[in-house]
Amino acid sequence: MIATFKANNPYNNFLLFVYGLVLKFAIFLHPEVPKAQVSAGVLYNYFLQLIRPAGASSPIIYSIIGFVLLYIQAISFNTVVNSQRMLQRPNYLVGMSYLLVTSLFADWFCLSAPLIVNTFLIWVWSQLCFLHNHSSPKTAIFNIGLTIGVCTFFYYPSILFALLALVGLAIARPFKLPEWLMALVGIGTPFYFFGAWLFLTDKWKTYRLPQTGLMLPTFYESGWTLAAIILLLITGLIGIVFIQNNLRRQVVQTRKSWQLVYLYLIVAAGIPFLNIVPGFNYWILTAVPLSLIMAAAFFYPEKKWVPLFLHWAMVAMVVVVSYFVR
Repeated sequence: MIATFKANNPYNNFLLFVYGLVLKFAIFLHPEVPKAQVSAGVLYNYFLQLIRPAGASSPIIYSIIGFVLLYIQAISFNTVVNSQRMLQRPNYLVGMSYLLVTSLFADWFCLSAPLIVNTFLIWVWSQLCFLHNHSSPKTAIFNIGLTIGVCTFFYYPSILFALLALVGLAIARPFKLPEWLMALVGIGTPFYFFGAWLFLTDKWKTYRLPQTGLMLPTFYESGWTLAAIILLLITGLIGIVFIQNNLRRQVVQTRKSWQLVYLYLIVAAGIPFLNIVPGFNYWILTAVPLSLIMAAAFFYPEKKWVPLFLHWAMVAMVVVVSYFVR
């Protein structure tokens, strides 16, 4: 599999679809109905209400939507990484890694608000990477802020990704106060229009913000979950070592893109601390930057048995988690 996705062949788009379908086949056998959580935003709750009639008769619709989102995210993120030349040559290992890592945990199988938000955040990260030579930087910066604001209406704690937008702006471009103000205006625009809608419909007094707060994240720690986390950490550390060893060979803008990846991972890792309900599905926000770091661990090692062992060990865990632990 690694040799196949290491090549930059157009038919890998289809093979990636089949690969993801095999890994996630269990979600079609045991579809789960997503539940509205206290930290979910109004758009996510409205989306669930919209598809609830179809989901009531055919719960598999939730599995189909979740899989399509994951596949689109894998392809789009892989495309941006290749365009930024973040690895030595174009490949499909990033998409493979994303589908693999999102198959390791049962809590990441079902449709959720953080899963939907990942789609927007991939676009935000890509725009930050291209911001250094954008023909209309203020428009792009406003759109980045606007997208972050919209994300909070799906998943309220994602407001923390405003740090990704602002710090990423400092990494991508020299400081210009009007651009920073444009980012803040973009973030605040969805809140302004939503507040105006609440006022005009006389729902201002009855509306309640999604509940959130600082707490230590907790989740059900099965032995297989801990083993998967340890394997991910080992793969991530190997990837970081190879990334740092090859960083000097890359151009300045690619180095900045790697800085944005690390920033993305740090911010995403902070999101679970803003939830008052324990769960592991919040951590899926770390899957995007983590999949790129994993791809480096699959791409760079000269000893082929290292990435092969890591890959098939993860595939074995996916099988166990999907069919024997659920």
